[in-house]
Amino acid sequence: MSTSGSPSSALAQPDRAAPRRRWARLRAALTRSRSWIHRHPRVRAPYRVLVGAAGLSVIVLGLILVPLPGPGWLIVFVGVAVLGTEFPAAHRLTELVRRQAVRVRLWWRRRQARNAGRAGTSSAA
Repeated sequence: MSTSGSPSSALAQPDRAAPRRRWARLRAALTRSRSWIHRHPRVRAPYRVLVGAAGLSVIVLGLILVPLPGPGWLIVFVGVAVLGTEFPAAHRLTELVRRQAVRVRLWWRRRQARNAGRAGTSSAA
């Protein structure tokens, strides 16, 4: 007999909150480490250089991949987001791209709903 507290029921019902807790812990650790870096000026400059180099390398990789099939532009925007963690201009660009992506997604959903409505009315004729 299996009860709700038995190990077999725990395997059958995965804990859906576990990944959220994991991300929350990771985010908290990253926030603590960044605040430590910003409190220590001798570490801040090399950190910014490393973030800049990492962001630029991701952008260059994305630009190389743009003509090829795959997520070239997505990788470019990820590189800009990496830069946006330390540089305000890149952060503003990231926010602009996010707003545009939301607008395009909403437009696409409205278009899909409109086309689905047309398909439903034409099949009745």
